[in-house]
Amino acid sequence: MLSTAAALAAAAIPASATQPAPAPPPDPVVVDCFSKGQVRPDEYLLACGDGNNRLVDLRWNTWGPKTATATGTDMVNDCRPYCAAGRFRPYPVTVTLSDPQPWPARPGTQRFATIRLLYTDTAPAPVPKDVTYKLVYDTPSPTPTPTPSP
Repeated sequence: MLSTAAALAAAAIPASATQPAPAPPPDPVVVDCFSKGQVRPDEYLLACGDGNNRLVDLRWNTWGPKTATATGTDMVNDCRPYCAAGRFRPYPVTVTLSDPQPWPARPGTQRFATIRLLYTDTAPAPVPKDVTYKLVYDTPSPTPTPTPSP
């Protein structure tokens, strides 16, 4: 009797109900200067070469499959009289990441390819108050061609 009830209960559940829905793809990442994927970073270095421009105190309002938006402060070295002697100046900013693209280094992962900075007060000269940059990523070097020995 118990096995008949179990068989009837199993027959009443459609096969599709027993299979989990596929997981949605993970949200895109923003790739940092060390080629690491970051999600909702507190800080983000814009000037990887010299460190003279950094987003700090980032508070992410959204982080989704198409865009991510935060408010924070852009700390920019004024490089006066030269960068080593310059002072870092704060500029309030709204940051928007967009244009997710496949990340070749991490198959199945998207990376944001565009960053927009909207300065909510003044912008660091000569940068406009609303500026959009393509994020630069390392690309594989061409394979060196062997040279024949003499």
